Amino acid sequence: MSNAFFFGYGSLVNRFTHGFTPAHGATARGWRRAWRVTPDRELAYLTAIRDPDCEIEGLIAPVPEDGWAALDLREHAYQRLDAAACVTHAAPDVAQLAIYAIAPERLHAPDDDHPVLLSYIDVVIQGYLAEYGPEGAERFFATTTGWEAPVLDDRAAPIYPRAQRLTDDERGFVDRHLDALGSRRIHR
Repeated sequence: MSNAFFFGYGSLVNRFTHGFTPAHGATARGWRRAWRVTPDRELAYLTAIRDPDCEIEGLIAPVPEDGWAALDLREHAYQRLDAAACVTHAAPDVAQLAIYAIAPERLHAPDDDHPVLLSYIDVVIQGYLAEYGPEGAERFFATTTGWEAPVLDDRAAPIYPRAQRLTDDERGFVDRHLDALGSRRIHR
């Protein structure tokens, strides 16, 4: 098994979206999540941004046998950054630890032409509910910025490639929190 690991803080927290094992709960100090757009993708997605007053929960898992190539392909719009000094975890034998983040100069706020996908939010929250319970999913909402972004309601026909089926309770949890944040849903 590899002793190089990555820290996932969005869809990688949902174990249904990947086969990276064993995964371990972890916390990254000095980071916050944000919904952002880059020239590399049409839709908004999560990135980690530096914030010395914040910490985010996620999972770490070993890099697959084919090395970083498969993971770098999945995270193609991101830079892979060393995170060994800022991530706490209980995994044994971690020699290298990376976090994926978009270069700050390439980030833009989402807009109606570049919205956040509801199916993406659903996947992320399903993962946090499974790993950290309702309190952890609430911490996800609190430690993520960009909720003023328009949210494209694609639940009926998901656009997100790793979309998952949510339970009624999971959908209700997402909807209540988006409503409380004043998120604006759009349709195409």
